[in-house]
Amino acid sequence: MNPADEAALRTSVENRAQTGTELARGAIVNTVALVAANLRGIFTFLIARLLGTSTLGTFGIAWSTTDLFSKLGIFGMDTSTIALVSARQAEGDTRGSRALLRRAVTFGLLFSVATALFGILGFQLIGDRFGLPPDVVRSTSLMLLAIPGIALYRISNGVSRGMKVMKHDLYSKGFTETFGTILALLVAIAIGLRDIAPVVAVLFGTGAGGLMAYMLARRLFSDGGGINAAAGAKPSILRFSAPIAIYSLLNLLIMRMDVLLLGFIGPSVGVTMATVGIFVASVEVAGGMRKVRQAFDPMFTPIIARQSAVQDRAGMEQSFAQLARWVLAAQLPLMGVLCLSGGIGLRIFGPGFEAGASWVALLAIAHATNSFVGLAETVIMIQRPMLNLINSGGTVVLQFGASLLLIPSLGATGAALGMVLAYVTQGVLRYLELRFLFKWNWPWGALARPALAFAIAFTIALPLRLLIDGWQGELASGLTFLAAYVGAWKVIGLEESDRVVLRQLWSGRRRKRRLQEDDAA
Repeated sequence: MNPADEAALRTSVENRAQTGTELARGAIVNTVALVAANLRGIFTFLIARLLGTSTLGTFGIAWSTTDLFSKLGIFGMDTSTIALVSARQAEGDTRGSRALLRRAVTFGLLFSVATALFGILGFQLIGDRFGLPPDVVRSTSLMLLAIPGIALYRISNGVSRGMKVMKHDLYSKGFTETFGTILALLVAIAIGLRDIAPVVAVLFGTGAGGLMAYMLARRLFSDGGGINAAAGAKPSILRFSAPIAIYSLLNLLIMRMDVLLLGFIGPSVGVTMATVGIFVASVEVAGGMRKVRQAFDPMFTPIIARQSAVQDRAGMEQSFAQLARWVLAAQLPLMGVLCLSGGIGLRIFGPGFEAGASWVALLAIAHATNSFVGLAETVIMIQRPMLNLINSGGTVVLQFGASLLLIPSLGATGAALGMVLAYVTQGVLRYLELRFLFKWNWPWGALARPALAFAIAFTIALPLRLLIDGWQGELASGLTFLAAYVGAWKVIGLEESDRVVLRQLWSGRRRKRRLQEDDAA
């Protein structure tokens, strides 16, 4: 490349890197919040260690049911508020954003209370018909009371994310809910509430986290703000949220269906509640794969919404390609470690949990597929949200049918295979829609480096896993894989645009440090 072409390329990359830097900064904050929130894994660990596998299985069914029902109460407003607030702020309509917070919280609490009452009555009526143990019916009925707190947290945090304030999630869920839940569990066990201690802990933690999220979101509008006279008419929040609510419910049903179906129909085909508990622990370990995408989504949504509003298709494609590369580079090592060494993570929960190592590997593949191809969900949501509804609806039907066939013959392995089938199918649908309906070029070239690094590292580590039995083989193959993955990246090197983003982040840090030193002087 001649010097003139090289200079032109560098200028182009520098100009386009601003969005990438914005994505990276938001992702860093979100990653810290997710790391703190993942400390809730201690909560699951304590249930397994202090209360046993059967109690963990009961909790898993109750929480999966509550999480699913909460989507009815939230009504998609945890996601729609990000796009709607971002659009209002782009037009200077701060007063409109504040009004949207009030309306969203009001609707969310009303819907949540109604959903909780409906769910409690319904579960009391149908629990016996499904042959569920009384402990499962009681725990689930009580845990449904957590839905208003869950809705308050998610809606309020959606508004904060729409304002591009990512640290609120760290304070509300990362610290308040996580540590509140753990502390409440220990107190409940200490005073003798063993059977319902996890439920009491969730009620306290979600309530505290919801209140914290709402107070933080309100503070963003404490100075009043004005309204842009040029701001056009905005869609009703309920009308805008309706398709998002439906496909969010379907997406969560896909994510929770493995535990729910295993808990509901498993006992009739010989699956014990202890096995359900081990499967819940496997879901907890593999669920970390979802956090990779969650670190970027809150920042990606307002950026892609802004680019869509000005019809910057090239910018949208570039943001998508760059983010897809980052997500793939972060999730592939996690997937490799879980596939090779998942049993080590399960052994932490107690003796016998290592039996779920194969389930961890299958679930890791499923969640990695969803996290990566799921980035297209955000693009489709902004431009044609009804397509997400169609995708999720078809996937639910497929997973439900496959699970009904696989669980009776394969037990928990059948539930995990149903999850893999669901997410692979959903990923294929989203790829086809971006390629043929939106006329996007899938960024295969941008993904080559992380894919190559993973292939090299996994090829080196896999023989160790096959040749060495037990936890020693898992540990050796996992460490070898990580070392080889880092070494492969050293040889392959970063994309030029990623180097620019890192330089901008580093220069911003140094500039901030100099300003702090000047202020101190």
